Amino acid sequence: MRETQGPLRGVRVVEFAGLGPAPFAAMLLSDMGADVVRIDRPGAPVETRDCTLRGRHLAQLDLKSAAGQAAALALIEQADVLIEGFRPGVMERLGLGPDDCLARRPALVYGRMTGWGQSGPRMHAAGHDINYISLPGALEAIGTRESPLPPLNLVGDYGGGALYLLTGVLAALLESRTSGQGQVVDAAMCDGVASLMAPIMGMGATGLWRGGRASNMLDGGAHYYRTYACADGRHVAVGAIEPQFYALLRERAGLDDPAFDAQHDAARWPALSARLAEVMKQRTRDEWCALFAGTDACVTPVLSLEEAPADPHLAARGTFVQHQGRLQPAPAPRFSRTPSCIQQAPADRAVEVGTLLDRWRGATPGFIQD
Repeated sequence: MRETQGPLRGVRVVEFAGLGPAPFAAMLLSDMGADVVRIDRPGAPVETRDCTLRGRHLAQLDLKSAAGQAAALALIEQADVLIEGFRPGVMERLGLGPDDCLARRPALVYGRMTGWGQSGPRMHAAGHDINYISLPGALEAIGTRESPLPPLNLVGDYGGGALYLLTGVLAALLESRTSGQGQVVDAAMCDGVASLMAPIMGMGATGLWRGGRASNMLDGGAHYYRTYACADGRHVAVGAIEPQFYALLRERAGLDDPAFDAQHDAARWPALSARLAEVMKQRTRDEWCALFAGTDACVTPVLSLEEAPADPHLAARGTFVQHQGRLQPAPAPRFSRTPSCIQQAPADRAVEVGTLLDRWRGATPGFIQD
């Protein structure tokens, strides 16, 4: 056995296996030192390549059986946090809903991750990230003039979902330390996405945001805040908002045409974007990056996932790490006194619940089995 690391050392989490944001939140909790047990169904394939499954123990239980329910409740009795990502009502039908669990463990923080939330007309409807970001208005604002484009699953599943679940769980855990009482955290992706849109709504209220995609400073409308294709078909990202940064962009790119003086004239952005696009096609991506190196022009390469780990800045910070032969993102954020770490690789086999209970009941918190 070895000692865990991180600010959540000693916090015990039961995660019910699911997809997307809930497992990602459990990974973050584990990276920060929490002791996480993932409950999956018997015979479920054990995936050891997915880094979002790192850092926890695996228990396989038939939750439709009395024995499986009893084993799950025994773990929950020793836990500080529960995370589940099923549709509303599923855990209740299994006898593992909030009332059942809080009766056994009054201080439990019960985290519920769904797309639509635990109430409302859509609560039982199916959906995916693209649906959860379309309803609150985020998807309409992202994409080209012609069509909205889904921004991977970063906005709904992980930004509006997992990170809001994590924020709620940690806030409730902090409160429970003083009150001795747990509570339910209802984390709905549609709610989280709406919350993420607060800065854009604020800009709209002050006249700094207009309707229509690719028409604003931050949505690709401005010539000084967008991506450009280079001579080799690769891209650079330009973010020269402030006047001093814009001046450096113009200087290095040779944009001496007086037309570029009108940096913030939105009516001229399409023409200036077209002109700058022509300029950017005169050099390769790496040639442009070499030209802008060491300046504050805010020009960076658009790197692929294969290229990113070798970037000098990311390599110097160890933003990506090798763990047991697999390259993956390092834990984030970073703590000065209680650093996070990848506690262990994804489990390659299930552990008996009795073994986990013996460790949780009798062992010193903060130790994990190698």
